[in-house]
Amino acid sequence: MKFLDQAKIYIASGAGGNGSLSFRREKFIEFGGPDGGDGGKGGDVWAECVDNLNTLIDYRYQQHFKAKKGGHGAGRNRSGANGEDCILRVPPGTQIFAEDQETMLADLEQPGDRALLARGGNGGFGNAHFKSATNQAPRRVNPGQPGEELTIWLRLKLIADAGVIGMPNAGKSTFLAAVSAAKPKIASYPFTSLHPNLGVVEVGDADFVLADIPGLIEGASEGAGLGTRFLGHVERTKVLLHLVDATEDDVATAYHTVRDELKAYGADLDEKKELVALSKCDAIDKETLEERFAALKKASRKTPMMISSVSRDGVRDALFALVREIRRSKAEEKEASEPEKGPWKP
Repeated sequence: MKFLDQAKIYIASGAGGNGSLSFRREKFIEFGGPDGGDGGKGGDVWAECVDNLNTLIDYRYQQHFKAKKGGHGAGRNRSGANGEDCILRVPPGTQIFAEDQETMLADLEQPGDRALLARGGNGGFGNAHFKSATNQAPRRVNPGQPGEELTIWLRLKLIADAGVIGMPNAGKSTFLAAVSAAKPKIASYPFTSLHPNLGVVEVGDADFVLADIPGLIEGASEGAGLGTRFLGHVERTKVLLHLVDATEDDVATAYHTVRDELKAYGADLDEKKELVALSKCDAIDKETLEERFAALKKASRKTPMMISSVSRDGVRDALFALVREIRRSKAEEKEASEPEKGPWKP
């Protein structure tokens, strides 16, 4: 299945049905009076979050979605049927924007979340609705109200607990494949990963979702390489694992390049908790490794971890470090969401 994280679609709610102009005409009933029924309401357009989807591929080949119109009223006080709703099923983490791509209409994070995008038109009143003591034979009816039409953008932001970032060929996909059952494409050339990959990592008594983001190069915020389009998938993560290739001649420059692109992207990505690690440590000699470890420590102002996804050296320590940060972040979120307790009163 192809990965698609953005789609432009057109939606329209249903128009309401017209009211009916009708009079009761039966044998031996001279003055039957009005009996025109009301029109039915048009169908609404809803977005619903479901848990069995992980891509927006369904909206690549169909871009127009319309709810059904309401039925017209009829004689004998028969009301028209309400139009059937149109439901757009989207994966968790989908954001819905207006045509300007800036105004957010809905943010669906959990399965079962629903959002009304376009309301159907109300049905018109039949002439029976206007009957009164002074107007016993009204010939007035209302037409159904029109539905709403709009263009919307669907954007998927994968919900992961941790994200792996770095330059192309930094070993991100290899790390994901080593710690989870995911099978991302791995090769010895840049930009092997063309879309984000997800994997479930189990370590000790904990498990979490890890996202591998395609590599960033200098100028990515201006569209170089694959750009920063996929960085939206790490906006919801609790912690970032920044991998720097130990075989790079200048690890400090590689580190700062990615950090600069995170800052240029915005969304406070550069303020997220970051763990730094030297990858591919088994590919160079010990003396060179120590030099690059010192250079990266000075550039990041953190003590980097040293890992090798092939030999699995340091991998388990990195996973436990990620688990600690995820648990700390969730505890802080839970504490912030709890209401403050006032002083105890007897």
